[in-house]
Amino acid sequence: MGLAAGHEAWILTIGNEVLIGKIVNTNAAWLGRKLTLLGYKVRREVVVADELEDIAWGFKTALKEGARVIVSTGGLGPTFDDKTSEGLALALKKELEVNEEALSMIKKKYEEKGMSLTEYRIKMAKLPKGAKPIPNPVGTAPGIHTKVGRCEIFSLPGVPSEMRSMFEGYVEPYLRRLMPNVVFIERVLRVYGVPESEIAPIVEKAMKVGKRVYIKSHPKGAELGGPFLELHITASGSKEEEAKKELNNVTLKLIDELKNKNIKIFIKE
Repeated sequence: MGLAAGHEAWILTIGNEVLIGKIVNTNAAWLGRKLTLLGYKVRREVVVADELEDIAWGFKTALKEGARVIVSTGGLGPTFDDKTSEGLALALKKELEVNEEALSMIKKKYEEKGMSLTEYRIKMAKLPKGAKPIPNPVGTAPGIHTKVGRCEIFSLPGVPSEMRSMFEGYVEPYLRRLMPNVVFIERVLRVYGVPESEIAPIVEKAMKVGKRVYIKSHPKGAELGGPFLELHITASGSKEEEAKKELNNVTLKLIDELKNKNIKIFIKE
């Protein structure tokens, strides 16, 4: 998409339930979309087990590879296998300590339900030294926000409703302030009667027309049966006019190339 390496994001999913196929990783798909629309190039989506060393490895690897943003999900609860905060502290070589602001958030949640704090509930307030808690308007466990050099790290719960509310309420506004204005616009072309393998060189040629465009083909039928494809075109620019120009130039190139081969196309609104 033409974004600089300094605008790369990593998504780190923490949870055995994802690795064993018990649940589908919808969080990563949702976050990938959100981060892309914010102007970040999502470089990796990594899933690790609920193991301390694996979690630390995930954070350390993303930092080593130059991630500008890391968003993790899962492992912030009160049970013995919730180890994200500890793993993050290990990766950053920082002490794990009770954060008073996080503790206040948790205490208030339980007091509203007439429940007292326990050792396991206090565990959710233990953050790497210097980290900030992210408010959780839906659940109990706060998120974690910390910074290493130019990299912003956000750890969010794995429960989708909690993760989404915290991302939209805290992470998204924060990232918007960091990034220059980036406008993304999209268009979908439907192509009938041609296999993906035949359309590949046409897509590659069309992508060279724009500097900040990306075309992804999605097969919707059999490769050698009655195929049709959706070509998902994304263009970006610092202004809407710039993004539209990129999108239109690439669309026209695609249409021209496809018509030359007598391939039926349809612009999906």
